[in-house]
Amino acid sequence: MTAANRRKPGADRAGARVADGGATDLGAARPPQGHDHGHAHDHDHGHDHACRADPTAILRRAEDLCRERGAQFTALRREVLEAVTTSERPPGAYDLAERLSRPGRRVAPVSIYRALDFLMELGLVHRIASRNAFVPCAHEHGAGENVVFLICRTCGGIDETTSPEMERSLGRTLARAGFTPAHSILEVEGDCGTCRSRAEGSDPPPAT
Repeated sequence: MTAANRRKPGADRAGARVADGGATDLGAARPPQGHDHGHAHDHDHGHDHACRADPTAILRRAEDLCRERGAQFTALRREVLEAVTTSERPPGAYDLAERLSRPGRRVAPVSIYRALDFLMELGLVHRIASRNAFVPCAHEHGAGENVVFLICRTCGGIDETTSPEMERSLGRTLARAGFTPAHSILEVEGDCGTCRSRAEGSDPPPAT
């Protein structure tokens, strides 16, 4: 991810952002105009990356989903998914266009956005709205399941988790408003346990 895609840490308190967009709401990937697990995935601090996804497994899942839905897993869609999955830092669309271009073959950002739209529709990729970057998702989410991204402002690590309690609370709120969500993503920015312990000079919390 380029410096332009990273949001510089600001306030000393954690920030939260909710980005609502459905699996069929593909506008989220464009430039300015289930699986129940209640714990975060481990990540190596000091490196800006999202929850790990095995490239072979996620490509196999993509192939299976495309076969089930009669969709085409084109060469560019495969290349974009591979690039997102193997990137150390969550890349933006322009990062991906630059990475996949080579002499004699220029990949336009608009083509990258179209591929990302497709991959997000299948649930293979998530967009981190606060960084305008993309991360792979190695598992399926149930209908209406919330996705929570924990973004460390110190090391840049990004973990993905879910919260049944939050889903129930949000569900009640939305029901009172008469609103039916297709999908919801919550981004929480703050300090991870390892970085907090390092700053306090104490032992980091055990891995979950």
